[in-house]
Amino acid sequence: MNENKHAADISEELEKQHRIQQQIDQQDQESSNSDSSEPISMQAGARQYPVPPFPEQHQPKPGDEASLEPAPMYDAPFWRGSGKLEGKVALITGGDSGIGRAVAVLFAREGADVAIAYLSESEDAEETRLAIADEGGRCLLLPGDVTSEDFCRDAVEKIVAEFGGLDILVNNAAFQYHAEDIESITTEHFDTTVKTNLYGYFFMTREAVRHMQPGSAIINTGSVTGIEGSGGLIDYSMTKGGIHAFTKALSSNLIPKGIRVNAVAPGPVWTPLNPSERPPEEVAKFGSQTPMGRPAQPEEIAPAYVFFASPQCSSYITGEILPIVGGY
Repeated sequence: MNENKHAADISEELEKQHRIQQQIDQQDQESSNSDSSEPISMQAGARQYPVPPFPEQHQPKPGDEASLEPAPMYDAPFWRGSGKLEGKVALITGGDSGIGRAVAVLFAREGADVAIAYLSESEDAEETRLAIADEGGRCLLLPGDVTSEDFCRDAVEKIVAEFGGLDILVNNAAFQYHAEDIESITTEHFDTTVKTNLYGYFFMTREAVRHMQPGSAIINTGSVTGIEGSGGLIDYSMTKGGIHAFTKALSSNLIPKGIRVNAVAPGPVWTPLNPSERPPEEVAKFGSQTPMGRPAQPEEIAPAYVFFASPQCSSYITGEILPIVGGY
């Protein structure tokens, strides 16, 4: 009797599994027959963001946001300031465009005065200065090369003279250029990547810490490539991994001084870095490989910097790496 019942149960279970199998198989078939030429992209933000394909384009280094199509979205009109950085002074390297500009705007909206260091992109820098002024913040423009110890020292001294102190440092300036094999990376190429991405962070941090008080914050821009590596960006991945290690080591070193150190590690973000780093046909599909099917816009990354900068939000957080990578 029991054996008959078990046989009946097995038969019933098999029929159920077969029904499920047939249902899914049919759905798979219908899905494969449908038009799938348009990539699926996830829109979960406060507004719609552009999706690939983008216009094919290429720019000379270091890239120009004013010429980028579509224009990166940095102004975050949905973000309401609440004084999280009231009375603070911030320095953002690479602050003229991309992530740096979006961070500068939100810092100003939260009450901070902002200095931006940049290499040569004067038009982009002026646009950022005007955006900060629109938020009611003061802005100091600092053109120069972060690989120079003298520039880093002069920049920090100018900020302290202008604003009376320095509370937040965002190390964000970067050099990146793809190379398909290690043999094609010249010594000059490697040297430029390492000096910009590591020396620049170290020099600016060393100068800034001299003037920072307890409650200050340092935020480094890392990268998903520093977590996972990238075969086409060997030198860049190497430096970004170094930035993550620098963040953790520095956070331990500065705890006695009351200075928190964290890093944001973005995935693909639509900034001038991309068309100045990749061939036009790759720029057109930039970010399509992410699970969300698109690159982030700078305003989607900037809130993480506000979070790490504000003692109201992250007073008990230091030495952390926050990946913002679109669902990897």
